[in-house]
Amino acid sequence: MDLSLTIPSSNQHVELANPVFTASGTFGFGTDHSDATEMTYLGAIVTKTTTLNPRFGNPQPRIAETSSGMLNSIGLQNPGLEAVISDKAPSWTDIEVPIFVSIAAEDAAEFAYMAERLSTVAGVTGIELNLSCPNVAGGLDFSTDPKLASQVVEKVRKVTPLPIIAKLTPNVTNIIPIAQAVENAGANALALTNTLLGTAIDIERQKPILSTIFGGLSGPAIKPVVLAAVYKVAEFARVPIIGIGGIRTGADAIEFMLAGAAAVQIGTGNFLDPETPRKVIQEIQEYMSQHNINKLSDIIGGARR
Repeated sequence: MDLSLTIPSSNQHVELANPVFTASGTFGFGTDHSDATEMTYLGAIVTKTTTLNPRFGNPQPRIAETSSGMLNSIGLQNPGLEAVISDKAPSWTDIEVPIFVSIAAEDAAEFAYMAERLSTVAGVTGIELNLSCPNVAGGLDFSTDPKLASQVVEKVRKVTPLPIIAKLTPNVTNIIPIAQAVENAGANALALTNTLLGTAIDIERQKPILSTIFGGLSGPAIKPVVLAAVYKVAEFARVPIIGIGGIRTGADAIEFMLAGAAAVQIGTGNFLDPETPRKVIQEIQEYMSQHNINKLSDIIGGARR
């Protein structure tokens, strides 16, 4: 059975063995495993989001469990670009899985600088632009405005030949013009979507649970919302769509593919069970066998036909 996926780029295509990624912020920098061969079953790894300068993140508490997912307000805690390059990147060449480095920045020029810097680092397969973090001041500005989002992608496109994934927010009235804008600016894939803005309140303390009051809701609760976004954007997109939101099983992944996604990312599922990505891949294979599907790409967008 052929589960392969191609991510196009300006001068090189990235071939993935299967369409199951780990989502940013849920798998560290891909360097926590003592044995790199433990990860070879994955289609790709998206690293924890990196910023130009180190970030300590938001004050505790910054994670809250919900009845059907979780709220997080980590605040992009990370050691900064240069520390990631010097301390994390050397291990990436030993990992036989494509590595997409997630980056966030304060403006388009900073995004471009980081992307250009990473383009010369061995082991970096591509860049995921985190245009949509809901728990960092200013983080939503890029992906709620087609003009701002496209400006970021356009500047990054000029400085790197690597594949660019644009990660968008669901916290908009209409995601289609934003998706179209970043695609037209040079994005090679669209990651749909980041978390939904949410909050939770401790009724005993009578205070919000998160120190920042608001955080990003992920997990099964947001799956129908994200699935709708994928379905809508797939009508217009000419580049691969990567679905993110509540994917815990192979059936969840197949739903996204039938809606129009070419790949999926596993996020909250990694916290519930670190074996979730492996199980999703196995269950996709079982589905293909049961339905006599030889090539997974044949069913992409099948629910739309």
